[in-house]
Amino acid sequence: MANDFQPAWFVPGPHAQTIWGRLVRPRRLVTLRREAIETPDGDELILDHLDGAIASPHFVLLHGLEGSSQSVYIQGVLSSIERHGYSATAINFRSCARDPQSLLRMIPNRRPRFYHSGETSDFDFVVRRLASTGVRLAAFGASLGGNVVLKWLGENREQQFVSAAATISVPYDLGAGAAFLESRAGRLYVNGFLKTLKKKVVKVVADFPELAEKVNVERALAAQTFREFDDAATAPLHGFADADDYYNRASSIHYLSRIATPTLCVSSADDPFLPREVLERVRAIASPYVDLRTTECGGHVGFVAGSMPWNCVYWAEELVVEWLVEKASLSS
Repeated sequence: MANDFQPAWFVPGPHAQTIWGRLVRPRRLVTLRREAIETPDGDELILDHLDGAIASPHFVLLHGLEGSSQSVYIQGVLSSIERHGYSATAINFRSCARDPQSLLRMIPNRRPRFYHSGETSDFDFVVRRLASTGVRLAAFGASLGGNVVLKWLGENREQQFVSAAATISVPYDLGAGAAFLESRAGRLYVNGFLKTLKKKVVKVVADFPELAEKVNVERALAAQTFREFDDAATAPLHGFADADDYYNRASSIHYLSRIATPTLCVSSADDPFLPREVLERVRAIASPYVDLRTTECGGHVGFVAGSMPWNCVYWAEELVVEWLVEKASLSS
């Protein structure tokens, strides 16, 4: 267990650790340069670039479920990258990019699909595009974004684009995580995510009426759990047989043994999104290239330290940036 994380005394327990930053942290810590790029299937990806003095390694960031480049943890990691002098690119998953003038409004995509926990083609497209400029890359993903990074590394064992990778609070086993969130306070988190996901389903079916034959909008709107929503919408929208098929094929735990890139994975045993036993399975199955750091507390993408509320330190964010800088430099 990692023993150098000491949670802030004023942020006790997993739920306070999870929620604190989302309530008090700014969503515009760094100045970003926006770029819209065309995908191979005719859609649009919104990239937000941080221009730093040091070109390599160039960081590539992926946010979590229903997040964006304005998510507080992405802004926190970008701020740390900026202090180190490096450049970065934050990828906004399809349908997740926020309008710069109003962070409440998401920019819709042009194809009849969204993103999901196992969708790695957009990340692959961006990584190869950035690597073509000759820079070394360091990848980072939080929560769902971390699952995508780990799955991609397992799918591309021989890749030479990304020198090192790091993740925070990955839901390695999507089925186990979904079941865990159906009980206790987990339902409160699920309700928040489903609120925006349901709106997206209604819009995509309205924009692409042919989807009405595949997506059960009525069931999706009535969903109270991730499994119910994924069974009605996520799975059929993205070519899976059902929620179980989606969870099985998209979970990064099935790809960890194949990873051959130095990778740091930071998780908390009290993560309200994932049962503790999954971390034990992750440690048993992961390849020697995976450095799993687990803490007893920290919540989900929380890890809030510091002596006073106005002097917070987001321990995991600082750790992953320092680790990636060191590992990527060693590979040069």
